[in-house]
Amino acid sequence: MGRLVPAVTRAFDILELFLQGDGTLSAPEITRRLGLPRTTTHELVSTLAARHYLVAVPERPGRYRLGVRTYQLGSRYAERLDLAAEGREVARGTAAACGETVRVALLEDAHVIHVATVDSTHAVRMVAAAGRRLPAHCTAAGKMLLAGLPADERDGLLGELLDGLPGELADGRRLIGMTPWSVTDPDALRAALDGIAALGVAVERRESHPDVCCVAAPVRDRSGRVVAALSVSVPVIRWDEAREGELTALAVRGAGELSARLGHRGPVR
Repeated sequence: MGRLVPAVTRAFDILELFLQGDGTLSAPEITRRLGLPRTTTHELVSTLAARHYLVAVPERPGRYRLGVRTYQLGSRYAERLDLAAEGREVARGTAAACGETVRVALLEDAHVIHVATVDSTHAVRMVAAAGRRLPAHCTAAGKMLLAGLPADERDGLLGELLDGLPGELADGRRLIGMTPWSVTDPDALRAALDGIAALGVAVERRESHPDVCCVAAPVRDRSGRVVAALSVSVPVIRWDEAREGELTALAVRGAGELSARLGHRGPVR
């Protein structure tokens, strides 16, 4: 573990005090309970209030309560917890139907992170670790998630990838690939994402692993926004056109079930 920053630790100590009692505190009470200098308390409380982590209580002058930013953080955490829990259940059902590895992934910057995974029952199988991050443009789930973004936001993420490349790669404007089959040309990727957005399904053929193919469908929340992708991965030795069609149908069905659990009404594609 790295060195803890005292000011940040004190700020969290202040926030955690509001979990007690009636949820309101004054600066003198914070000073007394934490043993902080009055000036330090005033500066920390003022900073937290300016960032909307604390808010003054109008009817009780001098007292504070937790602000909207803490609610937003908690809501986002709960949203991901719910998605992970519901995703695991749906992934189990989808995996039982096809015997292959099923994952639920979220977009984190320009990467995908798997929050739920159920491994295949076959001896030769794709084993996926929950929490692993992969470049989004190299995976079916990642391409599905990128395709679900507004065009300007999507281009911004691709721009960040290009800007972060070493000089010789940045000059060629090529994205880093994971295999020889990865799509590394930005224009080709944009065209592929447009097609995925229109079709509502993403297919990956040996782009993140030379021995694995994958299909993914979008998971939508109650507003219709794409918030995750459900994917089915299979070794290339069990992949053909017929199998691709079967797994696509299962991925769409699983993504539809998970979307319904999140409050979405209507088709996911």
